[in-house]
Amino acid sequence: MSIIGWLILGLLAGFIASKIVNRSGEGIIMDIVLGIVGAIVGGFLFSMIGAAPVTGFNIYSMVVAVIGAIVVLVIYHAIVGRRAIR
Repeated sequence: MSIIGWLILGLLAGFIASKIVNRSGEGIIMDIVLGIVGAIVGGFLFSMIGAAPVTGFNIYSMVVAVIGAIVVLVIYHAIVGRRAIR
């Protein structure tokens, strides 16, 4: 998959995951980063259980990336914590 494909997949996966986890986005750059890291984590987790990792720009890869991004976001929020809006 090309760099542009990874960025688009990462943006979509990060955005969807951030909406699921905390109902608000983390910002476009953080959404992309968390989505790409989530795709890598999701691919690793899925390959550990015997399923196919991210295979390209398709619906299955989006599901894998979103699940991975949710895992990354939960860990991110556990480490960083929620900051109060002032």
